[in-house]
Amino acid sequence: MEQYNKSDPINIGAGFEISIKELVDLIVKLTGFTGEIIWDTSKPDGQPRRMLDTTKAKKEFNFKAATPFKGGLNKTIEWYISNE
Repeated sequence: MEQYNKSDPINIGAGFEISIKELVDLIVKLTGFTGEIIWDTSKPDGQPRRMLDTTKAKKEFNFKAATPFKGGLNKTIEWYISNE
């Protein structure tokens, strides 16, 4: 970000698509959660998949995620548990 001095937002992400269900399943696995996941079908579906376009970050300051998604998510979970 030291090389980026514009007001336009930049997406920083892994650059691949993941469904919300796949993300939930991964979080369940990494946390060892044994409870039940309940999807509230009375609510709007929202966005069923997520993918950040990181093209601008690559162009503006040569960003490419160095941490694998699963490893970064696991580190985030570990930090959260440690700082709860």
